Amino acid sequence: MDDGIDRLIRAVERVVVWLAGAGAALVLVQMVWISYGVFVRYGLGRPDRMVTEATALLLFPVAFAGLAYALREDAFPKVTMLTDQLRPGLRRVFDIVNHILMVGVGAFFAYAGVSATIRSFNSGVASEILHWPRYLFWGPGAFALVLFSIYATLRLIRLVRNPAPSGDL
Repeated sequence: MDDGIDRLIRAVERVVVWLAGAGAALVLVQMVWISYGVFVRYGLGRPDRMVTEATALLLFPVAFAGLAYALREDAFPKVTMLTDQLRPGLRRVFDIVNHILMVGVGAFFAYAGVSATIRSFNSGVASEILHWPRYLFWGPGAFALVLFSIYATLRLIRLVRNPAPSGDL
């Protein structure tokens, strides 16, 4: 049975996968740029200040690009020693509480990221060395956090709507 929430989750998951791929590409760019910076610093004896600032600014979007993908793949670290001993119905309650916490924390950080993006756009602030607008760095991270919050909410809705497994509370 395929209802609207499952179709919506699949559509969001396509965006999640593309965003994780963009984050991976950004990591490759950082890897090449840092390698160049190390070569210039130690091989040529002329450090490039741009490398340090650019990689530092790129850390924010990269940090959150794969967050929703990790939720999709159930790749967050878990301690299940206690929950594995519970009956399926009670384990489901813990899963729901866990998703509620993820939605709450994700929404808080999404709000902070969007707020920072808007403030940096309105102020026109730029990076000190590169002179790149800061909202270009805040924006992708804020988008990733909003996407995570939406995806976690959809997964929570699906979890609540699904019937409890056999061996209820």
